[in-house]
Amino acid sequence: MKPAVIVSEVIKIFPTESQEQKYNVALNKVSFSINEGSLTVIGGANGSGKSVLMNIIAGLMDPSDGKIIVSSRPGLIFQDASTQILGDTPREDVSVGPKNMGCKKKEIAAIVEDCLKSVSLLQKADYPAEFLSGGEKRRLAVASILAMHKDIIIFDEPFANLDYNGVLEVNSLITSLHKQGKTILLLTHELEKCLGLADHFLILHKGKLVFDGLPQDALFLPLENWGIRNPCTAYNKLSDLIWSK
Repeated sequence: MKPAVIVSEVIKIFPTESQEQKYNVALNKVSFSINEGSLTVIGGANGSGKSVLMNIIAGLMDPSDGKIIVSSRPGLIFQDASTQILGDTPREDVSVGPKNMGCKKKEIAAIVEDCLKSVSLLQKADYPAEFLSGGEKRRLAVASILAMHKDIIIFDEPFANLDYNGVLEVNSLITSLHKQGKTILLLTHELEKCLGLADHFLILHKGKLVFDGLPQDALFLPLENWGIRNPCTAYNKLSDLIWSK
């Protein structure tokens, strides 16, 4: 298979204000590749380097060292999707990208309708975007990315602040995009909500890549040592619902 993303020996260092530690190593010689059309979950605790890696792959940040190769410019769905909504309505928002690409008016109208339909938001095309639910805002962000013909889509913590139905909506959308052949990168610490969708699993821990392989193989590893609760943990009684050491 042809790789969509190649990450080679990537290092990212940030200066600090501390005299004892002048630099913080956010990513430490991270290397992996992601095939076109795959669905890759990137897991890790807060501070593991997921967001830094995402910004580098998306072209929003340069690595301090190493190399990134992408087959096309990725589209990014932020954790707070409302921050990337530029139009007052879904119709206006999805039209921004095609307008900036120089598409003609009739072509824009067709693109907008097709993209809103693909994320099940056509019935709310002229609804105030600010009043959409969290799940709907994420779907709108995806529609705007599809309107710019992005083949690589990165989701940053897509389940943040979503209720059960919102999670179902987002997973349904991710599944649909995967079936269309899109390359999906899903950054999350909520593995129990999505790992079963993936065909590739990466784990970052303190800036280092500690696992690169099949999702099912990771379930037999001590994930808690990397700050991740194993999603196969059973809940059979009330005391199981307490997260404690």
